[in-house]
Amino acid sequence: MQETQTNEQLQQLFRHLELEKLDENLYRTKHANEGWFRVYGGQVLCQALLSATHTVPKNRHVHSLHAYFLRPGDLNHPIIFQVDRIRDGKSFTTRRIVAIQHGRAILNLSTSFQVDEPGLNHQIEMPDVPPPEECDDRAQMVERFRGKVSDDILERFTGPFAIDLRHVDADSIFSNRPKPPTNSVWFRLNAELPEHYTQHSHLLAYASDMTLLQTSLRPHGQNLFDPKLQIASLDHAMWFHRPFRMDEWLLYTQDSPSSSQARGFNRGNIFTQDGLLVASATQEGLIRIHDKRHQDSGRSS
Repeated sequence: MQETQTNEQLQQLFRHLELEKLDENLYRTKHANEGWFRVYGGQVLCQALLSATHTVPKNRHVHSLHAYFLRPGDLNHPIIFQVDRIRDGKSFTTRRIVAIQHGRAILNLSTSFQVDEPGLNHQIEMPDVPPPEECDDRAQMVERFRGKVSDDILERFTGPFAIDLRHVDADSIFSNRPKPPTNSVWFRLNAELPEHYTQHSHLLAYASDMTLLQTSLRPHGQNLFDPKLQIASLDHAMWFHRPFRMDEWLLYTQDSPSSSQARGFNRGNIFTQDGLLVASATQEGLIRIHDKRHQDSGRSS
């Protein structure tokens, strides 16, 4: 366990887990939103899942979620979460959640919870990658790229973050050189959590949206900071296989089987450091490349 650290982003993440109950099945954010130009998708995923959890018996744990991002979120307006209690069965509980701003849906999420049950057990093997201690942290990444990318982009890497994120292939973050459509990152929460903390799945939903979409950019020599790119998450799905802790290192291995029709499809598997597969994710994202002439004339494709 690492020493507990307190920073603004970490406190903001924990504030995301505080929802105000307005009425039965109706919740609202209590604190400021997070994002860059628009609300970070992982925040809305985390809070939508949390609002559903508030309506589910404590002996049932989330095993899957499926979400559509419908509209960009307004950074300066609270989000309301409306929960539909679709089904309460003997083993499974199903919920549908709509996140609303300005009277319009910005996210639609369905999620399912299950009581613990024994059963068949197998998993794929974790790939062989360098351990997190051998991968650059954010401070080291800043020094690696100083003078190679703009200062405003580097500034985003300098402050304290809620998640300690370490890229196995850090050189590719700003690269315009085509690479295979695979990517791996280590991450963990920048704090030590209580032993019986219960919201690891919500924190993982938050973190799962950070790097997945960029995997489909790699074979095309594109990166997230290219001003010609218009990118946004369209949908996101997760499956939670086994218990884990967010304050311990997790490896997020990602691949992109296909990009077409201005969409990139991405998959990810999440392992503990000792090789246990704890979750899987998929995401399709919008990827448009705008011609600079169109941008200059005020038109978009």
